[in-house]
Amino acid sequence: MFSKMLKDKKILFYLLVILYLGIGIYLSITTGITSDESFEQLNWDKNVSGVISLLNFGHYDEFLRYLDKYHGIAFHYISQPIQFFISNLVSSLNEVSDFGGHLMSKHSIVFLIFSLSGIYFFRLINKITQNLFFSYLSTSLYLLYPYLFGHSLFNMKDIPFLSMWLITTYYFLNIIEDIYFEKNLEYKKLIFISFLTAYLISIRILGILIFLQVLISLIILFNIKDIKLSVFIKNYYKKFSISLFLLVLFVYLMNPIFWLDPYEFVNSIKWMSNYFNNICTLTLGDCMNSLSLPSSYYFIWLFFKLPILIILGIIIFPLVEKKIFKNELHTIYYGTYCFSALAIVFLFILLRVNIYDEIRHIMFILPLLFLVGLINLFFVNKKVSSFLCIFTVIFFVFENISLNPYQYTWLNSFAKFTKIEKNFEIDYWGVSGKNLSKKIIEYTKDNNLSKNICIYGDEFAKDYLIKHGFNCFKKYQQLDSAKVKPVLAYKNLRNAKRSNPRDCKLIWDETYNYTFYSQKISVGTLWRCD
Repeated sequence: MFSKMLKDKKILFYLLVILYLGIGIYLSITTGITSDESFEQLNWDKNVSGVISLLNFGHYDEFLRYLDKYHGIAFHYISQPIQFFISNLVSSLNEVSDFGGHLMSKHSIVFLIFSLSGIYFFRLINKITQNLFFSYLSTSLYLLYPYLFGHSLFNMKDIPFLSMWLITTYYFLNIIEDIYFEKNLEYKKLIFISFLTAYLISIRILGILIFLQVLISLIILFNIKDIKLSVFIKNYYKKFSISLFLLVLFVYLMNPIFWLDPYEFVNSIKWMSNYFNNICTLTLGDCMNSLSLPSSYYFIWLFFKLPILIILGIIIFPLVEKKIFKNELHTIYYGTYCFSALAIVFLFILLRVNIYDEIRHIMFILPLLFLVGLINLFFVNKKVSSFLCIFTVIFFVFENISLNPYQYTWLNSFAKFTKIEKNFEIDYWGVSGKNLSKKIIEYTKDNNLSKNICIYGDEFAKDYLIKHGFNCFKKYQQLDSAKVKPVLAYKNLRNAKRSNPRDCKLIWDETYNYTFYSQKISVGTLWRCD
């Protein structure tokens, strides 16, 4: 009887995993083309042409003149081969141009790597709770969290980085645990962690901050085990020297920009840490400029982006501190999650790092904050915390359905006491371009308009419209100087913050609703100008 129940639970688990993956992959390859996708493809193309030039002529001068040469391309090593095989299918499914299909086909790989990170989230939380049911519940909450789930459907920059950070954290802590138990460090583990770290750094140079997290882990370990630095170096310097050498080698190989001059690694850190993008992010009604961010920016967005359950879990830390820290191994794991997240936020504030688009540049600390909040709840009361997790998971399912395909704009219920659209950034990735393009096709057909009509807007609807015979596309900023009318114009992305076009008629307002929130959120509008 027991074995049958166990078998039934396994079958149900696998069915839920298949359902999650199936729905996620489908949603990912049918989500619209977003703002950075053509740019990311250009980064890859520039690197490829640079390598070809280097092999043929011994230099890549044109590549060196490319402004964004320091953007990491490591994720493309996985995505581009898969895109090659599935891009035609994605193009046909979405009725977009071949180029558009190639861009969108990357989405499925983004979603899969995020799903993979769920395995390591489960392992990291189970390491402390030692409770399978709660660990599965917590992982479900993490994977269904609308903000991250929405980003996992298209964000080829921040989601792979977040996922690899979590995976690398797990394997680093495994090594720390081996040192704690005074086990022999296996070379295969050191080689593997060197590769993972190099891959993380090669997605975004920001990956070097993983060493700050490792330093925090080691400081906690040294204090618990009373290890002297000189003794540690004496015992492990040979193995860690090999690991460091391999790390440098892997980073060098994964980044063609370093091949002629390894000093470009230093230049890339300087460039990316002060990346110039003079843009403001609407934050609690104030358009905060990326070049002069107040420290409150981080805490405002974390307060409104984190689930209330996680915020509650973080707040109750004083109630569970003694329970968690009485176990030395738990102290290492939990201390790493907690102090790393805090240290990274404060480092960003102290260095005045230029960030924008909500908290996407520190998105990789969200799993760490989830781990801290959920572990705190677990140690307060297992049954109550499990019930709250079940409720939140169910709520997230409804939120994902309600918000689709704009889950990445998700804000917690605190934000529902404000006028969301006037206080916060909304469709900063331009996903609404897909639905707006459908409305353009539908409107021109119903009103017998020629497909030669000019469309004014950003790039996100173009790949859909080209496939349907449209051929005139201009920037939204050029609308006031349009000489031939009628024309169609759409506002989305940050265009939604601009004033409405003059002497134009509203055709369509692309909106969605939050669960338990009556106000409709507008992500884009379509206009006819005569």
